[in-house]
Parts: sequence; C-alpha cells; structure tokens
Amino acid sequence: MTETTHSPALRVDIISDVVCPWCAVGYNQLAFAARRAGVALDIHWQPFELNPDMAPEGEDLREHLAAKYGSTAEQSAQVRAQLTEMGEALGFTFRFFDGMRIYNTFQAHQLIEWAEEQGKGHEMKQALLRAYFTDGKNVSDPEVLVETTESLGLDGASARAALESGKHADNVRQREAFWVQQGIRGVPAMVFNGRHLVTGAQGVETYARILEQLGATEGEYR
Repeated sequence: MTETTHSPALRVDIISDVVCPWCAVGYNQLAFAARRAGVALDIHWQPFELNPDMAPEGEDLREHLAAKYGSTAEQSAQVRAQLTEMGEALGFTFRFFDGMRIYNTFQAHQLIEWAEEQGKGHEMKQALLRAYFTDGKNVSDPEVLVETTESLGLDGASARAALESGKHADNVRQREAFWVQQGIRGVPAMVFNGRHLVTGAQGVETYARILEQLGATEGEYR
C-alpha cells in the first residue's frame, strides 16, 4: 500500500498484530508525519502474534495484562486513557471497556494476506484494527472476519473458503518466523528501506526526524 503524496515511495515493513494498540498508534503517527512531510510511504504489513498459544475463546484483557506484565488495575486504566487520548489526536478511536478480551490472531493474519492478493491488504489491516479496538469485536471469530471482508466490498465466501482451507497458513507462519529470526520480539517494529529498524510507537516528531534523516542520508526514497 502506498500513501499518495510525492514519489518515489519509502518502503516501510511494519511488523505488528491487530490486537496491539501501540501498533495502531505507531502506524498513525508515522502516516501523520509522512503526510506533513510530503513523503510517500510504501507500506508492507508483516505478521506477528502477541499470543500464538492463546485459546480460541481468548482471555480477559485486564487479567491477561496483569498475568503477563504484572500490570495493576490502576496502571491498566492509565494506559487505556493515554491510548484513547493519543488515538483521538490521530483520528483513531479506542473504545476500551470492562470485560474486553484479547484473542489469538493467526486467522486474522491469514485474512490480511488473502486481502493483499485482492489489492486490499492495507485496508483489511486497518479494518481489523477498528473492528477490535473501536467496535469491540472478536477478531478470531470467522464470522467477524467474513463480515469485515464484506465491509470492504470483497467477497465473503471466497475469504471464508481461504480461511477454512488454510491456504495462507504456512506462508504466514514462515513470515512470522522470519521476523522472529531477525530479532523482533515486540511490536510495532518498522523497517525502513529494508535496513533501518525502529521499534515502538515513537511519536509524530520522532518519525518526522527519521524521515528527514533518511531523505538526507539516502537521497531519493526507493
């Protein structure tokens, strides 16, 4: 996917998960910085599962964060408030709620890959982020995935068939393994022009400086 500004475009591989709030923030910060700077981005979404072994029913988000990171209820509330405010400033709506659950996303990544074949991989990624964080939907539910597909004007029956057959499963696994082998342990992680790694959601001003530095040191984006 290429953000339409000036060309040539700067390739950015974004390793992320659709249940990662900082991935939504980081991408939107980067996109904001690029639009302001007039830099075209050639975005390539790369799969990463925060919870590859999670059961199909998922887990209570707050309980999951407490067990995984030791977050208290107060800390979770503070982070949710921070994310909500940051998202609002970037045009992305977070709607956290008590009882919100977190899910495995292996099928969601397969759907993004299927959509990429239809020329809609970026749109699918954004739609799944909204489905989870804005609409509170279970993005591991095949019915939700088909519904999301159809919301983009794509064929739900074809998407369902692709998911049921698992035709993209091996490739998603291979791509996930590749990025882990490159040392990616947390997301978002962004690789600019195939060689400059930036981790975490860095903020609009930091991304603006990165784009400026890449333009100065590498000349044309390619």
